[in-house]
Formats: sequence, C-alpha cells, structure tokens
Amino acid sequence: MSFDGYKTVIEEGDTVILYLTVSQVYSVQAEAKTLSKKGVEVDNVFQTPYGALKCSDLIGKQYGSKITLSKGWGYVLQPTPELWTITLPHRTQIIYTPDISMIVLQLELAPGSIVIESGTGSGSLSHALIRAIKPHGHLYTFDFHENRVKLVEEEFNCHNLGAFVTVTQRDVCSNGFGSDLDNKADSVFLDLPHPWLAIPHAVNSIKEDGGRICSFSPCIEQVQKSCEALSRLGFQEIQTMEVLQTSYSVQTKRLPVLNLDFVKTEKDGNETKGKERDVVKSVMAVPPSTQPGHTGYLTFATLPPVWARKLQISLNQAQESGNDLN
Repeated sequence: MSFDGYKTVIEEGDTVILYLTVSQVYSVQAEAKTLSKKGVEVDNVFQTPYGALKCSDLIGKQYGSKITLSKGWGYVLQPTPELWTITLPHRTQIIYTPDISMIVLQLELAPGSIVIESGTGSGSLSHALIRAIKPHGHLYTFDFHENRVKLVEEEFNCHNLGAFVTVTQRDVCSNGFGSDLDNKADSVFLDLPHPWLAIPHAVNSIKEDGGRICSFSPCIEQVQKSCEALSRLGFQEIQTMEVLQTSYSVQTKRLPVLNLDFVKTEKDGNETKGKERDVVKSVMAVPPSTQPGHTGYLTFATLPPVWARKLQISLNQAQESGNDLN
C-alpha cells in the first residue's frame, strides 16, 4: 500500500486521498465492492459535493492525476500522515500536525528508534511516529479500549504498516507496559488522563543509557502532577510548551501618502491642513481576526543514563538528610 512508500499507480485496496478544495479532503478505498450497513456487498460509490465517485475507477490511475466528477473535478493524492490526520475517522480527540511535528522533533526520533505510545486513540500520531522510525524501528502502542484497539490494528494492516507496530490492549497506568519492554525504548509518549501514574512504568521501559519522554495534557493541573512525578523519578530538562499556529494572510493594500510639507504659516497666522497626495501599494501580512486560545500542553523530559540516575538519587538523599539535621 502507498503508506509504506511512494507509488506511481493506484492499485486495488489502496487508501487514496481525494482532494476537492482546501476544506474538502477525503480518504477513500480503491475497491470495487464494499459492504452496506446491512452486510450486503454493493458497488463502492463515494458521494461528494461535486457528484458521485465510483471507487473502482481509481484503480490504474496515477497518483496526482485529475479526475472528473458529474458536477466538477478533483485530484487523487498519495496518503501521508498529515493528510491522514485531517481525513481519518475520529474515534477520539486526535493530535494534529503542529503538535505532532514538535513531538517527533523533541523525542529525537530517527530510523531504528523504539517508541512506546499510550493511548493509541484514532492513530493520528501513530502514523507519523511509524514514518519517522521505519524501516528498522518499531512502535509499541497501547490503549485500554478493546474496540479501538481492534479498529486501529485493522487500519495499520490495511496501510501495510503492521510490520512496524504492535498494538496492545492494556491499562498502562495500573499494569505498565510489560516486562518484555523493560529497558528497550528510546522514547515514550503519553496521552492519558493520569499520565503521572504511567511515568514510573516509563522509567522501567526506557533504555539504560537514557531516553526522552513526552506527555500531552489539556489541563495545567495534569501538567503540574506530571512534572512533580518526573522530577521525583530523576528526569531532567523538564519543560512544558504549547504549540499555537498562526496563519497570516499576505495582501496588497493601498496606503495614502501624506504631503510632508503640510505645515505652512499663512499671513493670517493659521496653519493649512495636511492633504493626501498620492496612493502607493504595499504588501503586508495580516494576522487572523480570531485564533484558538488553547490546544494542549506538551511536557518533555530527559531520563539520564542509569549511572547518572543513581548519582542523582544519592545526592538527593544526602540533601534530604542535611535538611532533616537542620
């Protein structure tokens, strides 16, 4: 499938991005038949604002080509994690591209990295993580909801990404990530209501030579408790940020030019008023009239190597003993 690499021609079973306008982007399956709500096999027809699309007609067409609909036209594009994020079926609140890009950067992901994710949700972040770590890395993703785990696993297999990800149903706050992942992960990502309960298990899973952790939380109270847990467990470089994207509109505007010689003294002592003389065109960036006030907080931290952790614990204990004596 095309999620695992770029292709030229659409093949049967591919996930294809149908682009109509900036705000009308859809994901469709290039399959001739599909099952109706009653479980009956019917022709796979996708309805759009510009007419119906027979998905079987996509097979054999080149990616990037223009297709004609009964009331207009569109383009068929290669699926990418960014396009999948804006077209995927929502089962939970998802993480969007501005936050995803910061997560991939701050976790220092590279091909070959071993990453733990919890929870999986709708798989928006998961696709971006897999792209960053394949072909030699692996993603271990956890979710406590059985149906979500089943659906997202089917999507990974459909997108030909199953070899790079292991999906597990588990309450990681209570049960951790499993002993088979002890000292195996380069990075851990948490998107949980109570991330501070999972942080001790993350310590067990991160490699002995250290690693990075990220926690996504919508509330500042969650951030406070998470930071307390990170500090107590020996994490360093703890920082919290919020990624707010601002889109500026570049416009050409007409600006009046004032006559700078407008201050003149008449014989009667009165000053003449300034007059607009010319008009010039200027290109400027206009900020949006409204902007989202809050998305979510990203908390990042580094777990140092084992020897440094032991040294820090010894220093903390010595400091606590000194405070007790005082």
